[in-house]
Amino acid sequence: HDDYVKIEKIGEGTYGVVYKGRNKKTNQIVALKKIRLESEEEGVPSTAIREISILKELQHPNIVSLQDVVLQESNLFLVFEFLQMDLKKYMDTIASGKFMDKELVKSYTYQILQGITYCHSRRVLHRDMKPQNLLIDRNGIIKLADFGLARAFGIPVRVYTHEVRIMWGYTHMSLCDSVKNLGEDGIDLLAKCLVYNPAKRISAKVALSHPYFDDLDKK
Repeated sequence: HDDYVKIEKIGEGTYGVVYKGRNKKTNQIVALKKIRLESEEEGVPSTAIREISILKELQHPNIVSLQDVVLQESNLFLVFEFLQMDLKKYMDTIASGKFMDKELVKSYTYQILQGITYCHSRRVLHRDMKPQNLLIDRNGIIKLADFGLARAFGIPVRVYTHEVRIMWGYTHMSLCDSVKNLGEDGIDLLAKCLVYNPAKRISAKVALSHPYFDDLDKK
């Protein structure tokens, strides 16, 4: 950990505090996720081992990059690339009653689906998708983060534990009222993503080809 210096606390992850930091050798700004090791007997938490092993396998422009793992006394530090903000904080900055820019919503959605498609192609389920776990930068890039609840899956997909819960409450009629700014194609895609039965729900890979994205600059 002597290679890194903490600058300020920037949040809390699934199981530890996250700091903005700097690599003293390169001056690169990084995010340091601190995981406190309760005792030598217990060792490294299984969630941390899971996240480390998964992130070492996942290399994609829309997935946060794990750069280093450092052990210091009773703490384990995961060193990530630094992004300025998470999607929740960004949404909180938007004035009440206003919507996010429609093209930005489309771009973010496409990038998230690219990241998810990559994960699924490598048999990884994130299992904790929410705005706080989507990191953004000033250049319009969005990345999946916090894989503490992620797990590898086999075929067939098994029934998973109750720690995974779904916020539910929309029908297709109410969707039209709730997201009027999304447009007809956007509402159609959203409805397909909200199908409760996973076997009938649109896959991330197929969603990338939905007409909603036809006018998106996919460079």
